[in-house]
Amino acid sequence: MKELVEVIAKSLVDDPKEVVVYEKEKDGNIVFELHVAQEDMGKVIGKQGRIAKAIRAVVKAAASKEEKKVIVDIVQ
Repeated sequence: MKELVEVIAKSLVDDPKEVVVYEKEKDGNIVFELHVAQEDMGKVIGKQGRIAKAIRAVVKAAASKEEKKVIVDIVQ
């Protein structure tokens, strides 16, 4: 699933080399921290957070197949 977050983020940004995803476990949940270049934050978040919500929805759908709870955080 980490690869899924990376692929989606890299397709959205201008500088795909700056995309880094960290995977952590917190309270039984899997947390993905998505780091992108400062200039690309708006592209990953989108107007009113629509792109961020879409990324989270896709990842949660993929995680539901494996019966896991997943959280995607976009970090500066």
